[in-house]
Order: sequence, then structure tokens, then C-alpha cells
Amino acid sequence: MSDLITTQTPHLTLRVHALDNVRVALTDLPAGAVIEDQGVNITLPGFVRHKHKFALSDMAVGDVVTMYGVRVGKATQPIAAGGTITTENVVHATDELSTETRQKAWQPPEVTAFEKTTFAGYHRPDGKVGTANVWLVVPLVFCENRNIEVLRQCVADALGDDPFYDYKRMARQLLHGQDIAESAAPAGEHLFPNVDGVRFLVHQQGCGGTDGDADALCELLAGYICHPNVAGATVLSLGCQKAQITMLQEAISKRDPSGHKPVSYFEQQRSESEEVLIRDALTAIFDGLKQANQVTRQPTPLSELTLGVECGGSDGFSGLSANPVVGAVVDRLVALGGSGILSEFPELCGVEHELLARCRNQQVAERFTTLMAAYQRHAHAVGADFSMNPSPGNVRDGLITDAMKSAGAAKKGGDSPVVDVLDYTEPMTRKGLNLLCTPGNDVESTTGLVGSGANLVLFTTGLGTPTGNPVAPVIKISSNSELASRMSDVIDFDAGPIIRGEASIAQLADELLTLCIETASGRYISKAARLAQLDFIPWKRGVSL
Repeated sequence: MSDLITTQTPHLTLRVHALDNVRVALTDLPAGAVIEDQGVNITLPGFVRHKHKFALSDMAVGDVVTMYGVRVGKATQPIAAGGTITTENVVHATDELSTETRQKAWQPPEVTAFEKTTFAGYHRPDGKVGTANVWLVVPLVFCENRNIEVLRQCVADALGDDPFYDYKRMARQLLHGQDIAESAAPAGEHLFPNVDGVRFLVHQQGCGGTDGDADALCELLAGYICHPNVAGATVLSLGCQKAQITMLQEAISKRDPSGHKPVSYFEQQRSESEEVLIRDALTAIFDGLKQANQVTRQPTPLSELTLGVECGGSDGFSGLSANPVVGAVVDRLVALGGSGILSEFPELCGVEHELLARCRNQQVAERFTTLMAAYQRHAHAVGADFSMNPSPGNVRDGLITDAMKSAGAAKKGGDSPVVDVLDYTEPMTRKGLNLLCTPGNDVESTTGLVGSGANLVLFTTGLGTPTGNPVAPVIKISSNSELASRMSDVIDFDAGPIIRGEASIAQLADELLTLCIETASGRYISKAARLAQLDFIPWKRGVSL
């Protein structure tokens, strides 16, 4: 963020980059307010809501709108100096994409304070390290979702580990009154102290789609089963569906050729009865928990951390506070030998040139442009376009075009070189910053990040979202302090002090990296985990932006 320029009237407006022709309102600005920009006074002709942008000079139809130093739109109507940038007077526009790389020299951040720091991780036989230790229960097809729910309730009851017990008690009190006798609370006895829980996936795929859909699902499920945060898995199959057990086994063998990961398979159409199926699956789960409990946390260098970075419910401050802080954390981790994964290809539209300039070689750059172009073709085939990505909530909070949203969203990836580009479900194999082709949909993208190997997720939000993940801890970072206060049960970290000028990006990045270490060590439980927010949605390619 060395290009940030402060205003002479502190904390009211901000020009993000020296090349920009708009400023951001950091607070509500009344009509008639006079804003100074590089020695020029601009009188606002109308009210400008906080988080929104206003023009620094008169714009004619067709003029380029620049923010973060890149093209984020063009004017469709004349805009007077000081006029608010809106969906009525600006449309999405970006520069033409090429595969040219311009290797930029990267100056790693100062990380001396963290060089000898370790986290307490779970070491797996294949050499990977987890930040959690869970047993996974997986359906190969949506027909088994009901049996997965039966297993979930049975396991929660047997372990005395029902995350919704308090809400169930609340419901009884609301229906019957406060005087109703309380049922016994869960015993709370933790039989498996080294296990972070049993996680149950459900999804709506596995049959009725294309062969490609079935292949992609099996690859994704294999990524979860072979994830370093997973001790082993129990898989339920109906039997006749497209996503066959053999397909999943082949996908697993590619990631785990030595067969280190214990996996049990159960096929309902070959079982004597549903009761037998449930009994056998429960037996496998409890046997798996006993095995998983034998693994304990051990000191681990930070180079074994892989941060998946995600945003959802973004606002006009996300690209100024939360996203740059996350990017600075990624840069610190990469400097320490660790890794980051930046996804959401629709939210990289408009900043491709910046990412291409950071690709380590021409091959990586061409993979990025090839996957980006293929995704756009898929979107066009279903009548969609990347310009449709911003949600109504994004627009209300000042993210007028996809390019404007992308320019801020890409800040989550920091400034380090791009070492590899992955297609959806592909596992990460190179340490450093990776790009991953996923949609912008919060849960679908987070699901993909973890499937490709992220063992910790940093999730930024300006409007508030409770998204979590069944396998990897998800840390929520708010772009503004009002959200952090209003949704304190959801937000883990507040980047709002940056907007108020009370803290620097570097200072908060060090604090957030420390929180990552505490979370990866199991000493801090993320808010999403406390709420049992365990979201899992596979991506049907070409449908989501």
C-alpha cells in the first residue's frame, strides 16, 4: 500500500493510488463539502455516502474511471467534478488482456519476529501438516444425505457434542414456557481429546449431471479426504449413481499413492438393511476416532501453513482495510516459506495484468489466461458475464463494477510472485502464492480453496457473512469496526482501525498472523467453528459467478 495518499482533511476521503481519478468517501459527505486533492479544491455537488467514490474532475461519456491504478469502468453519462460514481453513470470496463509478463522485483516484508515461531500442528504420514484433526463422513450422491444426517445426529448424541443444544433448549422454553423441566445437558465428556470433531458433508450432486460433474465431485471429495486436517473418512454410496466408489478411489490414489489415509466405504444397495448400514458406518466412525486420537499436536514451522484467502459480503472499505491486511499476511507467510491461495476468478477480472506481471514464468501466465478465458466462455454459454458479479449489497456499498470490486478483492493476494495456477479441484504442489480457478460464490470458492489444500482460511467481509468450512478453520476479518461490533459473534478480527487512521496495515498484519498461529495451534477457536458453521457446496462449472 505504498501508493496510498492521505488527504489534508484526515480520515474523510482517500485517493487509493496516485493514478486514480476518483476518491473514496470514508464518512458521509454533505453537498457543498469542499475536498482538497493535490492542491485542488473540489466542491461536492451532492451528498456522497461513505464507502462510495466521487470524480476528481469533469468526465465525459466514454472517459475511463481509474481506481487502484487500474481501469475499473467508463462513464456512460457526463459526471461533474465531485459527482458520485453510480451504476447509472458508469459501466464495467477493463483493459484488453494479453499473456505478456513483466517480472516485478518483489521486496519481501520484514519477518524477523516470526522466523523462529512455530504452530502446533498434526503431522501426517505423507509429510503434510494439519491445523485440525477431524474424521470425515462423506456421501457420494445426494441420495445418501438423509443417512448422513442420521449418522450426524447419532454421533452428536453419543459423544454429547450437539452444537445446537442451547438452541434446542431455547425452542422448548419458547414453546412450553420457562417452567418446563430441563432435559439433561450433554455430559461434555470428551472421549477423544486429540480430535476436533466428526464432520459430515452433504451436497446435491453425484448423479443426474454430466460425466464431468461426477468426475469433478470425486476429485473434490478426494481433496477433502486427503486433506492434512482430516485423519480419515467414512464414505456412503447408494450404488447406482454416476459418481462411483471406484472413481473416488482413483482420485484418492492420485493424492495418496501410498494409501496412508484410512477410508471405509459402504454401499446401501448391497447392505442387508438401512439399520445394518447405519450400524456398520457408526462402527467405522468410532473406530476411526480411536485411531485419530492417537495423533497429537507437534511444533511445526510456519512454512507448513497454507492460507486460503476469500471475501464475501464485500463493502467499499474491503479493498482499503481488510483485503490489504490479509494480503500483507500472505506476503509474510510466503517470506517464511509458506503458501497462499487466491481464488474467485470473476473477482480478478480487470486486474489480470497485475497478476500476469507477477507470474514466475510465461507458462504460469498462459495457464492463468487460458483458465480465465475458459471460465468466461462457460459463463457466456449460460447467458452470464463477469460484469454481473457484484451483488446488490456490493453496489449499495460502493462497489459499482466488477473491475472495481476485483481491484480491491485482489489485494488479498498481497504482492509476492505467482508460482502456480490451479484449475478447480487441483491440489497445490508449489509453495508460495497460487491462483485457483473458482467462482466468486463465497461457499463454493471456500470449498474449492480447502479442497486444493488450504489448511486455514482468511475470510474478509464488510457487510457480514457467517460462512465457515467443515475441515479448515475460517477466520473472519471485518473491513469496518461497526460490523465487528454489530456481528461480534461472527467476526474474529477488526481491520476498521485502518479506516480511522489508528493503525497501519503492517501493524494489523502482524496481529492477524499471530491470530493465524493461535488458530492453527488450536488455542483459538474461530467464531465460525463455535457456531458450527460448516458450509460445503461443490461448484457446477459454468453456473456460478
